[in-house]
Amino acid sequence: MTDSTHLTAYAQELKSHFKNTFGQDPLLVRSPGRVNLIGEHTDYNMGFVLPAAINKSIYLAIQKRDDNQIHFSSYDYKDTYNTTLDNIVPSGKLWPDYILGVIEQFQKKGLTLSGFNLAFGGDIPEGAGLSSSAALECASGFALNELFGLGLQRIDIVKSAQAAENQFVGVKCGIMDQFASVFGKQQHLVRLDCESLEYTYIPFRAPDVKIVLFDTRVKHSLASSAYNERREQCEKGVALIAAHHPEVTSLRYASEEMLLKYVKPVEEIVYQRCTFIVAEIKRLLDGCIDLENNDLTAFGSKMFETHNGLQNLYEVSCPELDHLVDLVRGNDAVYGARMMGGGFGGCTINLVKTEAVETLVVEVTEGYKKLTGRDVMVYIAQIDEGTSVIE
Repeated sequence: MTDSTHLTAYAQELKSHFKNTFGQDPLLVRSPGRVNLIGEHTDYNMGFVLPAAINKSIYLAIQKRDDNQIHFSSYDYKDTYNTTLDNIVPSGKLWPDYILGVIEQFQKKGLTLSGFNLAFGGDIPEGAGLSSSAALECASGFALNELFGLGLQRIDIVKSAQAAENQFVGVKCGIMDQFASVFGKQQHLVRLDCESLEYTYIPFRAPDVKIVLFDTRVKHSLASSAYNERREQCEKGVALIAAHHPEVTSLRYASEEMLLKYVKPVEEIVYQRCTFIVAEIKRLLDGCIDLENNDLTAFGSKMFETHNGLQNLYEVSCPELDHLVDLVRGNDAVYGARMMGGGFGGCTINLVKTEAVETLVVEVTEGYKKLTGRDVMVYIAQIDEGTSVIE
């Protein structure tokens, strides 16, 4: 259910819930989840990423109160949380913290807020790696900016949302998810330079291709510790090179020759991690040229290369993700496939010829069940606009 009538119906449902709960007509905001076609783990290495906003979103309804209280209602969780603007502390139940963290960032900027009522819900599947938390942060920041006329630019909302997740929620994410959610554009990918935050829209006009996501329905416990470990390994590689080349401040500026000379002799595992990142940054830039030439075959082959690197060099895949990629390898209807996100679970992203989607879904569903005993979830993602007011 990804068509616009479903989205309109959901927004209307949330609006009715808000009116029934708070007795007010709300301002309504939509903030999308995201996919990332190529460029994995490159964001915290100051490289490039290539995400797009999708037609699965968080919807947020908001209106002012005449006191200092803030009242939240989660429509999907059937849960509430209340506090005051002078008591912004972790809630003890996570979901309010994504909103509270944004409020804290705005307060740190000296922005003036008064009390408000807020309700939210959405159709971004949780745990699938489509960034529902970033969408909630961005929806909150965007809605508060609109409601109180704060005069913030989109980039200010992105940075506040990322800082909320880093500092208040305690997840050391890069900036890609929030950036894609706010800056997304229909029929375009966003090539984002994670160092300078300069961005370029890359056309993705492929009417005969669908973005199909196969969700493993697993999240292995290694995920967060391994993520932090990979960051440390990349930093170690940079330090080994920087001892000889001080200008190399991140893997963005490292070459394969430098890795061979300064990292490989010291620590093989760090060399492998860094080799993947250096290759992935180049792959992304070359892949953008493929897309500008409308060469999906060349681009898709790079997606498979990325998965191989994530599986064998960066070692953040898992058997379930590998099975899903192997099940579509060699299929003429699939241009490319890879695991997407931090790793150890979540989704694979697949570029599939439209006429073959139904058949492929049946084949992959049956094959995955046979290999793992699990059911796979399937989502068809369309590239959509970034965060906006919808009413």
